[in-house]
Amino acid sequence: MIIKKIDDNAVALIPEESDDLFTLRRIISKGDRVTGDTSRAVKQEKDFSRPDKGERVRIRIALDVEKISIDEVVDRLRVQGTIEESDNPSVSKGSHHSLTLKIGDAVTLVKKSWSDIEQKLIFGKKDTSTFLLAAIDTTDCGLGRLSGTHLKLLPNMYSGASGKRYKSKFNIQDFFKDVQSAISTLLRDGDSIVIFGPGETKKRLANFLSEVPSIKVHKIQVVDGIDSSGEDGIYTFIKSEIMKQTLDTSKIAKVSAILDETMARANKKSNKFTMGFEETAKANEIGAVESLVFSDKIFEKQDEDKIIEFLNHVESKGVEVYAVDSTTDAGLRVSSLGGVISLLRFAPQS
Repeated sequence: MIIKKIDDNAVALIPEESDDLFTLRRIISKGDRVTGDTSRAVKQEKDFSRPDKGERVRIRIALDVEKISIDEVVDRLRVQGTIEESDNPSVSKGSHHSLTLKIGDAVTLVKKSWSDIEQKLIFGKKDTSTFLLAAIDTTDCGLGRLSGTHLKLLPNMYSGASGKRYKSKFNIQDFFKDVQSAISTLLRDGDSIVIFGPGETKKRLANFLSEVPSIKVHKIQVVDGIDSSGEDGIYTFIKSEIMKQTLDTSKIAKVSAILDETMARANKKSNKFTMGFEETAKANEIGAVESLVFSDKIFEKQDEDKIIEFLNHVESKGVEVYAVDSTTDAGLRVSSLGGVISLLRFAPQS
């Protein structure tokens, strides 16, 4: 999340991944003021205009929050409230409206006061490492940007090397130029590039990219042990032990380690883990939770406000809390286990 503090009460925010939207859901409360861009039907007093319909225009409003919820559409928050300010004179103050917040939307949040947990969630030190993943072979290349636990994939790129027209004319350098162009659209400051796939093509691509001025400033790492390319190669890497070794300090590696340890403890019939909301909530009441992972599935089975209160209570105790979504195998696994899992410091007494 891109964050800029304006004053003691106001902060400008741009969510960059699903985890950031979960964070906003946990800190925006009734009575806060949220300023952002939206669209609204505004009736125009013009000749020949239809009196029963308005023109939908883009406006910027300041909303006094009455309710916030996770939208049924993934990666969206819905903020409902009363308009207190608007840059369009046709939009009356005091009317009700809702803002839909998505990844990449810039908003300003003003709170009368910030609780300790809210300050920790926004201003606390977080893992901001992001990775550009490339799974390449001579025939195709898959690209994905891994930010936290959120994976954004580009459509597979194909070299055409196996086509008849390229039997004598195919030049791998031309394919690398296409891949380089696509990588440039995904890269952001601070990103690391991780390249893998079968054969030696990955090393040749790394050497090619290391000669590109705008790309060679990024860390470029070649990884062995992934024998598939394209989209399949990206997913294979995300689920592999190699990923955890390569990206050992990343959020996705930590989440995967917690998942693996949870399953290991389950196989050993240990009681030092939980699955599902009720079991995890009971463990939290006695201070047993050490680390916790939740997915958006948890909000489908429980009252949303109850879940937010629970998550904030857990984190206020110093517990490591991670959010995941369905773009990765880790998110799908957590969703299948009730939407929330945790590792415990000690086993609750029966």
